[in-house]
Amino acid sequence: MKRTLTRRNFTRMSAAAAVAAGLAQPRHAAAILAQTPPIGVKEPDAIASDSGSCAPAANAPGDKWTKDTPDLVSAALANLPPTPSGPFQSSWDSIEQNYKDPDWFRDGKFGIMMHWGIYSVPAHASEWYVRYMYGGQVLAGDIQGGQDPDVVGWHTKNYGPPTKFGYKDFLPMYTAAKWDPDAWAQLFKKAGAKYVLAPGEHHDGFSNWDSAINPYNAVNYGPHRDLDGDLIKAVRKVGLKTGISDHSFFHFVFIPALPGSDEYDPKWAAFYSVADRSNAARVKFMHDWVAKRIETIDKYQPDMLWFDMNTDHMTDPLKIRVSDYYFNRAKQWGKQVGISAKTAAWVTGQIMDYEREGRAPMELTDWIWQPDDPITNKFGYVEGQKPYPANQFVWKIVENVSKNGNLLLNISPRADGTIPQEQQDVLLAIGKWLEVNGEAIYFTRPWTRFGEGSVADAAAAAMVKIRSTGTFAGRLNGQNQSGTGVSGGGISRNGYTPADIRFTTHGDTLYATVMNWPGDAPVTLKSLATSQPVKGKVKKVELLGHPGTLKFTQDAEGLKVTFPLEKPCDYVYSLKITGLKLT
Repeated sequence: MKRTLTRRNFTRMSAAAAVAAGLAQPRHAAAILAQTPPIGVKEPDAIASDSGSCAPAANAPGDKWTKDTPDLVSAALANLPPTPSGPFQSSWDSIEQNYKDPDWFRDGKFGIMMHWGIYSVPAHASEWYVRYMYGGQVLAGDIQGGQDPDVVGWHTKNYGPPTKFGYKDFLPMYTAAKWDPDAWAQLFKKAGAKYVLAPGEHHDGFSNWDSAINPYNAVNYGPHRDLDGDLIKAVRKVGLKTGISDHSFFHFVFIPALPGSDEYDPKWAAFYSVADRSNAARVKFMHDWVAKRIETIDKYQPDMLWFDMNTDHMTDPLKIRVSDYYFNRAKQWGKQVGISAKTAAWVTGQIMDYEREGRAPMELTDWIWQPDDPITNKFGYVEGQKPYPANQFVWKIVENVSKNGNLLLNISPRADGTIPQEQQDVLLAIGKWLEVNGEAIYFTRPWTRFGEGSVADAAAAAMVKIRSTGTFAGRLNGQNQSGTGVSGGGISRNGYTPADIRFTTHGDTLYATVMNWPGDAPVTLKSLATSQPVKGKVKKVELLGHPGTLKFTQDAEGLKVTFPLEKPCDYVYSLKITGLKLT
């Protein structure tokens, strides 16, 4: 029986396909190797000279690439800019000894990223459109909501057959004509975000910055503008931290071959990375991947590099080179920086990222992390998509921060550079909540327990069951997790009651965020019962956004707090408790 293709079994199939090819533990797009096209279509001299690449040839450039080897990886590292001097010295051990998580990330709690690119033009299926339009099997999650599962047919109907109208033909329509980076930056600041990641390069291989390495970029084509540079400049002007996202390491194996298409046009062959499957092409690809990271590091001095890539340790020398260059350069700048990536892409020196909240930890962790979670059900802009309600993202912020995590919210701009009003409304609603309750979020650290109530109990029970399978990967978890009534991040599937409470601390101040309004009944914090081993004595209880103090009593059942008649915000309410000795 044919199995529905989902992201999860796509990952499993990918692993099997790549293991057969000799790759270690790939995931997501690195995976189902496409139909092998003819070899030997060379990159035009004009494009090669424009790219600024100094990539060396492989030892056997005419050989067909089947897997990465130490020789190919070593060849890719030749002729790169020298690593700046500093404490990071070309090994994971050196990185582990010298790396420190940036304080700004631990303090900031809420960031914004985006998927914005050529795929925003057709705005169909998902940001994987380039794969689908050339015949790649469509993931089940990308044909929901009435989407046509036959993307090739949809493309043919709307633009012509892909052999006549290729992906690159969308470039004139990727205009960013209505884009105002300063307006974006103001919106993100009003949303309460503390860091913003510019959309560097997706699986399609198109760079959104002014690149001397990759000629297929937003200055040479499409918008004819340095999108990343302009956004980073605007974001910095309003005082937010910046970064750049990169999904491009999958590009070499991402697009299926379609004979007769523009994939074999000499001018565009290097863009698609389909026609030339030689070792030399692979070496150049890996070399340029490192060179582009160095380029963006020096050009924009980002506070974070964010990667969607696999756990293949064969390519560790490439990642170590990027890390050494970035971390040593940051020492010269005198600033704290971080690298965020999924699974074990980085052996160390990595802020964990989980794709979607569904994979986020459901318990208090001793590592910091963030899920990249979309504001709609897709990452890239798709016609007709609607964002989830703002209160769901407030829940995620509260749940994640209580467990030592952040939230990295993905938005989906249109090709013309506008953010749909529905998405803006969600961002502004989050910001409105943070304006009242931000004191319980920003600059806080977890308490000894993340929360109490039936949802926290359900999350704990789910983790017992998950661990009993013997397959849970802990920090490196890459699969959705859930239990009765809860999903990833410990998010309730059925809403919350006033007995569901999440904790954070700042010094000796304890914040207790009540997940639903209690009405006339007092809220009881069982974790602060007189029988609990908590030092100090509660002296004052306040409700953020409400003037004055609240009435409370404390006994063997807990700290019982009477709420005022009027709500200070629309959902989720933060108590500020002083008098305890937490430090």
